[in-house]
Amino acid sequence: MTLDTTGLLCPLPLIRAQDLAKELAPGSSFLLLASDPGVYYDIPAWCRMHGHEMFQVEESSQENVIQMWIKTAETTSRSSE
Repeated sequence: MTLDTTGLLCPLPLIRAQDLAKELAPGSSFLLLASDPGVYYDIPAWCRMHGHEMFQVEESSQENVIQMWIKTAETTSRSSE
């Protein structure tokens, strides 16, 4: 699954990622596309806080798009999100 947040400024990419993570089954993965460099700080911190794993990051300088692959937490306990 791909979540395209290009053109949105932080914290909107984080909010959209959080909403999607709540809908997905535990342990699912998705690709976050973003253009705001703030995701380099926000997304890793959110992953650490909620047990998600950011397992790959790439940036396309030509398109100014940041690609982050995220695996949701294995547990179903997400009430603090």
